[in-house]
Amino acid sequence: MRILLSPDATAREAGEVLRLAREAADRPDEVSVETRDGRMLISMTANGESVDPAMFERLAGVETVEDARPIYRLAGIDQLEAEHAVRGRTLVEVPYAGVTIGSGQFVVMAGPCAVENDQDILATARRVRRAGARILRGGAFKPRTSPYSFQGTGIEGLEMLARAREEVGIAVVTEAMEPAAVEMVGEIADIIQIGSRNMHNYPLLRAAGRQNKPVLLKRGMSATLEEWLGAAEYILNEGNPNVVLCERGIRTFSRHSRHTLDIGVIPVLRERTTLPVIIDPSHATGAAGRVPSMAMAALAAGADGLLIEVHPEPDRALSDGFQALSFEIFDALMSDLGRIAAAVGREI
Repeated sequence: MRILLSPDATAREAGEVLRLAREAADRPDEVSVETRDGRMLISMTANGESVDPAMFERLAGVETVEDARPIYRLAGIDQLEAEHAVRGRTLVEVPYAGVTIGSGQFVVMAGPCAVENDQDILATARRVRRAGARILRGGAFKPRTSPYSFQGTGIEGLEMLARAREEVGIAVVTEAMEPAAVEMVGEIADIIQIGSRNMHNYPLLRAAGRQNKPVLLKRGMSATLEEWLGAAEYILNEGNPNVVLCERGIRTFSRHSRHTLDIGVIPVLRERTTLPVIIDPSHATGAAGRVPSMAMAALAAGADGLLIEVHPEPDRALSDGFQALSFEIFDALMSDLGRIAAAVGREI
């Protein structure tokens, strides 16, 4: 917590603020005093949640009080309970897939942007599983920019995913778009996805946090790192520690790709949070030909996995076919990823 005194604060007022800060701090010696633009600035380590900034805001001579604790107190690097972390990292188990995201294994989730029909989703599930993907992705409910675009197959799409999961033996990740749908999606999905457009949907985040299923939280297309981790905090605060972050590209001034893939966020997240992070190169680049290089870059940068769009015939896909990989290209990418992973001592 930082307390900035007003320019006309008296010595007596400053002394009273300093006295109270030392009483409230974890240790009196953790209170520091410096001068900023001729005014006294008192910095202190607050004693847990017990110190209300308001107790200083109402004191004479105080201009502003800033709570310096991060908004992501549970997602922070030293905050998660020990049973959910090993070597400082959160481990998110997906039992049906036989994988633990965050353990060092590079986990690939692949499938179509949208679930369209039984034949295609089954064919895709079989092919991506054979190539080495451990989790099938596919949207039953699709948030689209235009209300006239294909919105997904809804409950029928969930049923198709359930059949593919059963017949192929592959875990499923799919999106829930509203709080009322979280429980229904969770009955079928092994991982509940919160999409980019819903990163700030706080009732949805809370509902996902009340489930015991892992949650894949995509970064909002204009979200800062702090806002993204703040959204994760809503899920964690409801009691669900199994959050996987997904970088899917952010909106910048660049026009050469659909979004700007923030590969550089991976090492920063390693410094700020224990939560695992995966990369979605499909939505970031918006072009199938650019996906493989970004996928390999994500592995090299230390990501915990990928979320990739794959379709039997991308040219006829009802949603985002231009960024979906064909089966053949996906097979080649998995082979390349396998070689890179082996070179750096990782497993796919």
